Amino acid sequence: MKTKTKVLLLLSTILFALFAFKSLETKKIIVIDAGHGGDDFGAVLGGLQEKKIVEAISKKIKDQNKNENLEIVLLRDGDHLMKLSERVSIINNLNPSLVISLHINASENFRRNGVEAYVFSKSKFYSESKTNAEILIDKVAGDYFSKGEVKDASFYILKNSNCPAMTLEVGYLSNVNDRNYITSEKGQTEIADKILEAVK
Repeated sequence: MKTKTKVLLLLSTILFALFAFKSLETKKIIVIDAGHGGDDFGAVLGGLQEKKIVEAISKKIKDQNKNENLEIVLLRDGDHLMKLSERVSIINNLNPSLVISLHINASENFRRNGVEAYVFSKSKFYSESKTNAEILIDKVAGDYFSKGEVKDASFYILKNSNCPAMTLEVGYLSNVNDRNYITSEKGQTEIADKILEAVK
């Protein structure tokens, strides 16, 4: 009887270990890189600053994540300047499933609007980055934003991250409809939810 109990305990321990390992193995890490920060305001219109908008959305993405198999890591958690090399160093140490560098667009043409993304075409992760970018544009745009394209860019983070990576431009600060949405509590909450839905 004692032997049988020991065997059952051993089997239970092995099964627990296997499930625990599987849980760790399947956990997806998504890095959200809120662009700019500190003295680098990004796009500015009146008292509105790109750095503050993307930081607010980034925090909502982390706070609204209820998926136990998804870990959201914020590169810039606070209003401070981070070197691009520092950001990339953290990214490559984490080895995430995806990096989303979050930005807000601006244009002298006030009619330009919508969501668009950039990926680096010479990256070995190009195909995966582009697929993720297309999914995110489609999901984030929803019925509100116009859907832009996935474009090629050699931005530092896209070039130097050893994982799929994109720059996601969530609306235009210079467009009144986009601006009203991306600066509202409702808009930021919905954008965060849509990003989470796209990367789950």
